[in-house]
Amino acid sequence: MTKFNTTAGKPPIVVSDEDYGRLTKLATAALDRFPDVAEELQIEMERAQVLSTATIPEGVVQMGSTVEYHSDVEQRRRITLVYPGEADIAEGRVSILTPIGAALIGLSAGQSIRWVSRDGREHVLTVLKVEQPVASATPTVV
Repeated sequence: MTKFNTTAGKPPIVVSDEDYGRLTKLATAALDRFPDVAEELQIEMERAQVLSTATIPEGVVQMGSTVEYHSDVEQRRRITLVYPGEADIAEGRVSILTPIGAALIGLSAGQSIRWVSRDGREHVLTVLKVEQPVASATPTVV
């Protein structure tokens, strides 16, 4: 898989301290099984501005966010960004350990990013809308 090993040209992203901690651990744990995507997720976490969960702006893609975007491949798509064990493409739940999942984290409506699919082709997507999950009493454990 061809990777973008640079942050040049990528939009600024913001992640919560909670997502940062969980996603950094997840990326490290996944390096043996999914090296390309895990490395991309690590790169995204390294370049992210980390804020406390309480101060994350409403329109930022976080874990559990529902995102509407368009790309050069599809006109529009609506997905929810989830941890690998919760993924179900038929239900629109996309894992953070996919190329598009790693590309979406931390973006806001109006931002675009280039990403590379598993087949090595480069794509561009633009976030149109971000909806946050309804707070639950029991957080998802990774």
